[in-house]
This record gives sequence, C-alpha cells and structure tokens, in this order.
Amino acid sequence: MPLLAKIALPLLAASMLASAAQAQEGTITVYTSQPTDQMNAVIEAFNRDHPQIAVEVFRSGTTELMAKLQAEFAAGNPQADLLLIADSVAMTQLKNDGRLEPYADAPVDGLPEALVDPDRTFFGTKLITTGIVYNTDLVQTPPASWADLTAEGVASGVIMPSPLYSGAAVIHVGTMVQQPGFGWGYYEALADGGAVAGQGNGTVIEAVARGEKAYGIIIEYMALNAKANGSPVDFVFPQEGVSTITQPVAIVKGTDNREAAQAFVDWQLGRAAQEQSVAQGYFPVIAGVEPPAGYPAVADLTILPADTDRMLAEDQEIKMQFADLFGG
Repeated sequence: MPLLAKIALPLLAASMLASAAQAQEGTITVYTSQPTDQMNAVIEAFNRDHPQIAVEVFRSGTTELMAKLQAEFAAGNPQADLLLIADSVAMTQLKNDGRLEPYADAPVDGLPEALVDPDRTFFGTKLITTGIVYNTDLVQTPPASWADLTAEGVASGVIMPSPLYSGAAVIHVGTMVQQPGFGWGYYEALADGGAVAGQGNGTVIEAVARGEKAYGIIIEYMALNAKANGSPVDFVFPQEGVSTITQPVAIVKGTDNREAAQAFVDWQLGRAAQEQSVAQGYFPVIAGVEPPAGYPAVADLTILPADTDRMLAEDQEIKMQFADLFGG
C-alpha cells in the first residue's frame, strides 16, 4: 500500500467518524401515542446513549395525532421528524400517501419479518395485546372469554376505548369485526347490554381501578402495571385470542435532521430500548429478551388473525359504525 494511502486512510476514517458524530446532534421532534411518563423515560435512556440529540415530544391518541399531521401536511409545514404510534394501519396510510422516509439500512436483524414494512418505511417496536381487565373487588368470577362480556348483567359493567380516539382501539375493533364468530353482532350485543366507550385506554383503566366499571377492554400493560402498583384489578388473555399492535416507529419524509432521526430508529430497535420496554410492561420483539414477569411466553398467545389492508380500506366505516353504537 502506498505511504500516502496508509496515512490518508486513518485520517479519512477519523474524518468520517467525526462527521457522523457531528451529524447525530441537534433537535428531533417525536409525535407519539405512548404515555407521557413512559416517553419521558424513553428520552432519558436515549439521551444516555445520544446526549447530543435533544428530543421534543408531542403526545396524544393516534387518531388526534393523525389529524394534526394531516393539517400540517396540508399547510406544507410538518413539525414531526419521527412517529412512534400505536398501529400499523395508520402508518400504512401515511406510507401510501408518501409521507414516510424509507430507511433501507435500519437494523432489523432479529426482528420478526411481520414487524418490518417491506419498503422499510416503518418498524414495529413492541408487541401489545388487547384483552380484558376486571375489578377484583367487584367481580367474583372473572371472565374467560370475549363472549363472557355480553352476558346479562355483565355488559352493563363494560367500558372500552373508542377507535375515534385510540389507535389500539382501531386495531382491536377492526380485528374483532373480521372474526366469523364476532363481527358487528358482537358490538351490537355489548351496546344492547349497556356497555359504554370512553376515549383511550387510560380512561378504561381509571374507570375499572376506581370501581366505576367492573370490566374493561384494554391493552395488557396498562392493566398489569396498575395491578403491580396496587390497584384492585387483574387481566385476562381471552381464550378466543387477542388482537395485537406493534407501536411502529417511522421517519417523516422531509425531516431536516435525518441522521439524528435514524439514530432514534436504530436505538428503538436495539437491545437497550427492548429491555426498557420490558421494564415498562411490554412484550419484547427481539430474540433473547424475556417478557415481563408474570406474562405468558409470546409463543403461548393466541393471536387473532387480521387483514390490515381490509382494515385500512374500512377505517372510516369502522369508526362510523362504532360511533352509531356507542356515540362519538
């Protein structure tokens, strides 16, 4: 190797490293549906690995986030660099509208193929299931199935999140109405029995933990975290199966800090973020990371099948039919 090359290569490598470090700084804005306290912990952990990147957050339910984004896109002034929201249906809509930045080199080794968008525009970060929470002071015989919630005297004690507000609820209702054994007839039975809808999953756990309602349809970690913190609640994975969401992360097309945004995606898909997710009560999505204590193994879950393309096509119809039954 010529002497010039021997000298130049280390200098070039040092220059490239300095350039990369220089690029991974500045400010990024994340729009997320993750609860505020959890997101604060995420940023704190991310900044331990990336202290030069400041993270600003706007938090709300996925439906409200999507409305805010659409208004910003229409004005030609999107404010978000990244999205970390509940469901792949909303992400697919944004992808189809050309709003997401492909990230071909995202570190997806070890991620299940089903969690990676084939065009590498969004990536699942968690496995979140929806099941049944109940108040242990009010319920003597816990429900074992979704069908149990429609029983006389039970349905009137049920509260559920609304797909008009919650991305997780969009997926859950969309999944349930696709099941031959349920369909819209299941929700008509709940409505006829007196079940009600709140806003997001937070309203459900508050109502059940306070004893205002005996039963709730809810994502598992909120119920199990409340139980661990002493609330009189417990959680059931219904025998027919559970719906799932993956809280995908994506970079918004047009971001002015692509390198820092990619660093956030890389971190979300890495072991540090996965172990933090487990500490927050989520199922992990990479091999070698154990679920939270007391959770079943992912392999032991019965996952209800769902056609996400159909769900996206029927999105507005689902919300309208739900609003007709439960208000909106």
